[in-house]
Amino acid sequence: MIIVYMLAAVLVGGLLSIQPAMNVMLVRAIQSPFGASAISVFVAFLTALLFALLMGRGEMTRTTLTAVPWWVYLAGTVGAIFVAGGVVIAPVTGALLFFVCVVAGQLLGAMLADHIGAFGLEIRTISPMRILGLALVLGGALLVQRG
Repeated sequence: MIIVYMLAAVLVGGLLSIQPAMNVMLVRAIQSPFGASAISVFVAFLTALLFALLMGRGEMTRTTLTAVPWWVYLAGTVGAIFVAGGVVIAPVTGALLFFVCVVAGQLLGAMLADHIGAFGLEIRTISPMRILGLALVLGGALLVQRG
């Protein structure tokens, strides 16, 4: 069953890979990278709202929404930063180098989050093999940049 989820994740990654290019087209039309980012995030909001209405919104009550720390809601800011960053960075680096660097940053952040057990994660200490894996990705970023 996990293979279905893995394939779905690959599909999501494939869709994500075209998002910066689509947003750059919007930037060129409206001449504003942050305006284009705002539009993209607004459309994402509307899409998520539609999914919530169609699939069930769960327990979104005042009690449940205030039960989490305030900073949890900054996750949306991360999405907006990603969209705005892609619009500004991908046209300069190209899509492949942009995403290799994004993945390298994700892996570095994930390794540190695992190491300290951030956000309730099980602690998984940094090991030489983990560092080697991250170094290989960073090496891949350098190879992509030179290619």
